Amino acid sequence: MKIAVTSTGKDLESPMDPRFGRAAYILIVDADTLDVEVLDNTENVNAFKGAGIQAATMICDKKAEVLLTGYCGPNAFKALDAARVKVGGDVSGTVREAVEAFADGKVKLVSKPNAEGHW
Repeated sequence: MKIAVTSTGKDLESPMDPRFGRAAYILIVDADTLDVEVLDNTENVNAFKGAGIQAATMICDKKAEVLLTGYCGPNAFKALDAARVKVGGDVSGTVREAVEAFADGKVKLVSKPNAEGHW
């Protein structure tokens, strides 16, 4: 399973970024091997609008099945939901801790956005 995690850095020990669309990086983590693919999201960090939709498109293109983040706005959530990507919201810690928490069943999947747009 591929898990997308919003991150402030490029490795498993990096702190998570609580923002989805405007996170510095999105790491695609293989849940079995913990191999990491880094998606540079800096193009979206200062975007006027559409950052969440663009980030959602990137992780969908990488075939992620789950997104772990702090907050996900309404437009990004709709795009992820349409692509059948599950969203774990209000997640914090390092990327590794988030993936481990998900594997242990400790991450709550959200059924609706948990942030306003343009956060």
